[in-house]
Amino acid sequence: MNERLVMLREIQELEFTAIELNLFLDTHPQERAALRDFYTVRNKLVEAVRRYEEIYGPLTATGCSPKTNQWLWIEGPWPWEIEYE
Repeated sequence: MNERLVMLREIQELEFTAIELNLFLDTHPQERAALRDFYTVRNKLVEAVRRYEEIYGPLTATGCSPKTNQWLWIEGPWPWEIEYE
């Protein structure tokens, strides 16, 4: 379960960073460095979610799921069942 928590934590950190950069860009749209950082973080986030979902199943109802088992999400722990350290 530790690897799963590490992956979830990485996704949470990347999502937070992407949202913060997005909010900054709402008020500073000309900041090229922030825009570059946003796209870098977004690409890392997409990849992190893809890796997680490939192993543990979708994070959201619209997440990716292996075609061999469309309902894999029902087998994992629900968000309130995950014990964070």
